Amino acid sequence: MRFTALLLLGGQLSACAVGPDFLRPAPPGGGALPALPGVTASTGTTGGGAQRLLPGRDIQGDWWKLFGSPQIEALVAQALRANPDLAAAQATLREARENTRAGQGGFFPSVTANLSTSRQRQSLAAAGGGSALYSLTAGSVDVSYTLDAFGGVRRQVEQLGAQADYQRHELEAAYLSLTANLVTALLTESSLKAQVDTTKSLIALYTDALEITRRRFALGGVSQADVLQQQASLAAQVATLPGLEKQYAQQRNLVARYLGGLPGAYTAPTLDLAKLTLPTDLPVSLPSQIVRQRPDILAYEALLHAATANVGIATANLYPQFTLSASYGRTGTDLSKLFTPAGLVWSVAGALAQPLFEGGTLRAKQRAAKAALEAAAAQYSSTLNIAFQNVADVLVAIEADARTLRAQADAERTAAASLAVARAQFAAGATTTLNLLQAQQTYQTARLQLVNAQAARFIDTVALYQSLGGGWWNRKDVDPAVDACCGVLK
Repeated sequence: MRFTALLLLGGQLSACAVGPDFLRPAPPGGGALPALPGVTASTGTTGGGAQRLLPGRDIQGDWWKLFGSPQIEALVAQALRANPDLAAAQATLREARENTRAGQGGFFPSVTANLSTSRQRQSLAAAGGGSALYSLTAGSVDVSYTLDAFGGVRRQVEQLGAQADYQRHELEAAYLSLTANLVTALLTESSLKAQVDTTKSLIALYTDALEITRRRFALGGVSQADVLQQQASLAAQVATLPGLEKQYAQQRNLVARYLGGLPGAYTAPTLDLAKLTLPTDLPVSLPSQIVRQRPDILAYEALLHAATANVGIATANLYPQFTLSASYGRTGTDLSKLFTPAGLVWSVAGALAQPLFEGGTLRAKQRAAKAALEAAAAQYSSTLNIAFQNVADVLVAIEADARTLRAQADAERTAAASLAVARAQFAAGATTTLNLLQAQQTYQTARLQLVNAQAARFIDTVALYQSLGGGWWNRKDVDPAVDACCGVLK
């Protein structure tokens, strides 16, 4: 009864925990995001559709399906199954979860069962000679409980739980990075393939122009210098092809890595941008939503929580440690005597340990924990600033790149018409080689820039979904047994 009373007293003492309690940082107020038009510019080309920005709209977890590409959906599904970085993040989360459970064991008494038997020979020389030979059997149940009087154990469990939360959000960040990087890599691969094809068509165009120049030279219509100029222009165009082909091959190697395989295993055809659907309605989350959606912000919030709990741990270590222990058992020289009244043994004990002199170690650790808390707060603030910069940059890019694509489409159409006129005039001898070369270069630049501008519209859309958190709260991509560990906000 006395031991039970001491346990109840310990529970009452454990109701308080020293150190600061964690308070979630307040979300930023107004002015965090720029004011943008509700609808972007549009033009009649690939990726040229108008997009509406809808504040407060929720984000679907499988946002990549909005592009309407079965191939993208299949490759994302493959990456989510096979990417080793995700497997590592899952395992790290399970480790953090089990560490939290292990820490929770400090809330309960430690109970140990002991059983021993021995055969002994004892000298009786001091009593007149001879010896005694006997067996000794002993069994006991020992209970030990350290009272969490100042909340040190509670703060340790709180810290472990915050670290598990951190790993949970790191896992979501890994999923988001993988899906966004994979879709971006596929779009970039498509853009590079289009640039390679465009360059090959331009080489054919320059080759045809060189043949026209040579025929005119044979007829005395142009000089040898004109032929050499056209040859140099063709050679310069040919020289750009290997670099584009190198980038294209390297991009496919990158896609293969995201898919969790080796470069040779990726044999899927390159996406055709013209067959993709540019999402019309785009979500724009409110600042208060962004801080609850971005995995990086949530991860650094968890680190801030862990640092706060660590201050409590360091503070609790300055106070006394109360330990209660009890033992109940039996002992005897044979089994028949083990359960007799004479064989009963028990003990109850209490201990108090108060640090008196540690050479300043405990106080220094407390100050270090407070400094770490200040660092975690600064890192959280920096992460928040970077996150909102990402969102603002993407919103600006969506609106600006829509206008860029419209201008590039107009430029490409004008350059194509100008080149057609210059070629016809040159073939008829009505213009100079220099004018033809200028028209060719203008058209080449316009064609390649148009391809880049088309891809940018799709890539900007991916970047927006990534910057807003990717809708992970609407996606079940984690083993339910692992997902239940960390109390993630839904």
